[in-house]
Amino acid sequence: MRRNKIGNSTVDITELSFGAAGIGNLFTPVDPAEAAEAVDAAWEVGIRYFDTAPHYGLGLSERRLGEALRDRPRAEYVLSTKVGRLLEPGPDEGDDTGNGFAVPATHHRVWDFSADGVRRSIEDSLARLGTDRIDIAYLHDPDSHAEDAFRYAYPMLEQLRSEGMLGAIGAGMNQTAMLTRFVRDTDADVVLCAGRCTLLDRSALDTLLPEAQARGRSVVVGGVFNSGLLADPRPGAPYDYGAAPAGVLDRALRMKDICGRYGIPLRAAALQFPRRHPAVASVLVGTRSAAEVRDAAEMLRLGIPEALWDELAALRED
Repeated sequence: MRRNKIGNSTVDITELSFGAAGIGNLFTPVDPAEAAEAVDAAWEVGIRYFDTAPHYGLGLSERRLGEALRDRPRAEYVLSTKVGRLLEPGPDEGDDTGNGFAVPATHHRVWDFSADGVRRSIEDSLARLGTDRIDIAYLHDPDSHAEDAFRYAYPMLEQLRSEGMLGAIGAGMNQTAMLTRFVRDTDADVVLCAGRCTLLDRSALDTLLPEAQARGRSVVVGGVFNSGLLADPRPGAPYDYGAAPAGVLDRALRMKDICGRYGIPLRAAALQFPRRHPAVASVLVGTRSAAEVRDAAEMLRLGIPEALWDELAALRED
């Protein structure tokens, strides 16, 4: 599988990446054996970039991912995690993103974008992952913590990068405005943009992706199915963690019909769409089973005619 270099760093990542939120029991419990099989399948299809975070399952995602990768050659894969939420002992009462994790609440999340909090978060993640380094670290959802993120957390990431504890640094969010600020105002190597470079929401194409391209920065794109609507459009399907509005559902169904005329599954077009922009280094797909991993790899390999892209673009403009 093709690998792409991250910004000016020495880190390179595969064009398809494994999002490990699902194996941390995000919303739906996953059996430990099934989680390990999903990581094994990712390795078999050539994925060598794996993304996780302390937030996913209160550390469960990091522990499971670290265990599944433990016997793999460390130099052959890239590992990213996130900072901004520390895990403290005690019951979890949720945060502004909600709990949503089917794991025992022996710890709770605490927002912390301080310099000391960032260093501690990385050290804790290293222990849970069972590794000696993290290749990429992202500030995780700093939407309501912009001042601390730019004044304290980001400079600490730079320091940890200079110390060799991190290979590349950036931020991961579900919005484009602050990510564009990171690209413009910092020396971040990469940003992770979820749900804003999709067939239904192309807002990342307005400013973020052109800015990243102009400055030689990389973008990892997640949420390409917009919570599932673009994988299986139907009444009641979710869109951005809520019910899909009628107009959005109609557009998704029309996209499915267009793809069907070309014999292409809509999810293949959804997955490949971000790769058409040169600033996009990888598409991050959240998977919780070996079957989902293999399907994503198959959809990535499908040839899509340019005429199909033209019709999808015309649908957006009508």
